Amino acid sequence: MGEFRLDFQDTETAFKDKSNSELREKYRLFRLLNSPILNEIGTRSASFALSVGLPVEWLIKRTVFEQFCGGETIEECQATIDRLGNSGIGAILDYSVEGKTSEHDFEHGKEEVIRNLDRAKNDDDIPFAVFKITGIAPLGTLEKISSGAELKPSNVTKWESAQRRVREICEYARKIHQPVFIDAEESWIQNAIDQLAMGMMEECNREEPIVYTTIQLYRHDRLEYLKKTHLEAKEKGFILAVKLVRGAYMEKERERAKEMGYTDPIQPDKAATDDAFNAAVAYCLDNIDDISFVNGTHNEESTQEMAQLMEEKELPHDHPHCFFSQLYGMSDNLSYILADNGYNVSKYVPYGPVKDAVPYLIRRAQENTSVTGQMSRELDLISREMKRRGI
Repeated sequence: MGEFRLDFQDTETAFKDKSNSELREKYRLFRLLNSPILNEIGTRSASFALSVGLPVEWLIKRTVFEQFCGGETIEECQATIDRLGNSGIGAILDYSVEGKTSEHDFEHGKEEVIRNLDRAKNDDDIPFAVFKITGIAPLGTLEKISSGAELKPSNVTKWESAQRRVREICEYARKIHQPVFIDAEESWIQNAIDQLAMGMMEECNREEPIVYTTIQLYRHDRLEYLKKTHLEAKEKGFILAVKLVRGAYMEKERERAKEMGYTDPIQPDKAATDDAFNAAVAYCLDNIDDISFVNGTHNEESTQEMAQLMEEKELPHDHPHCFFSQLYGMSDNLSYILADNGYNVSKYVPYGPVKDAVPYLIRRAQENTSVTGQMSRELDLISREMKRRGI
């Protein structure tokens, strides 16, 4: 079979639902994000202004928040859900409130995920729900479980509460047949997250893929972990459901490994990460009958490669075990062109109060400048579409 190519340079399709004024605003913001100096000044200024109570929420909401978030509440996200849905793109509502520490906050986080599941139920425009374990469990307890440290009675109680919340979310998802992602996080708490995710997959994925774990392929041990968990799922009789991503905490991971004197868990270079990611995609497609997976990427080559492999295997574009996903506000050329060609594709749509979403937005801004050429590629595509429209 010859090479199969999708045209990810088709800017007319990529930006078809953006007005001229929206395109200009996107261009202005992405130019700011493309400058490491301006980016750093902007993110520091936003954090400082909010910390001392300056009234800047409206400015953040009208600029960076509007580009990367759907709204402050589930209800406010409706316009974004509708807009994406009209182009055949699903929305994954992601409650992006971070850094909470109280049991009350964790219970609220759990209830918000369940509200998300209810909103997604029976709505084809919202194919998945998602949550972070750190939104419903304390970091210190997750770290102790991950390292195998002995737990104090207070940690035992907190761990039992965390397990209960995860079970309530996943059992509810199974009851209403609504798939849910458990996001990956830092390596030093990931063992606890893996333990929770595997337990819930074994319980909930007997008949259909409901609970999805997330595998970060910038870690050098994760390709083997994927294969190991697949064998375990086959032995225990459940469907392995995974979201494959490259990873989101590279600088933090490297710094901590250096400070604490342990082996850096991250791949030696980007090429090794790309190889592992593409090998993971190929492995999932080779075992597509008993693995359901999401290719969570902004990488054009990885997207092309999966599309090509699906053609070679004669898998339908909308195969029920094959999905693509990108972040809202980014890589529209991938999302819209995949949707235009009939693939299952969705966007992560973060939401939450502006002041609570700022840590997420700062990470997004910092990630985007650290990913080689990402902002330049986005700017180039926007520029070409503005030129095509004559604006």
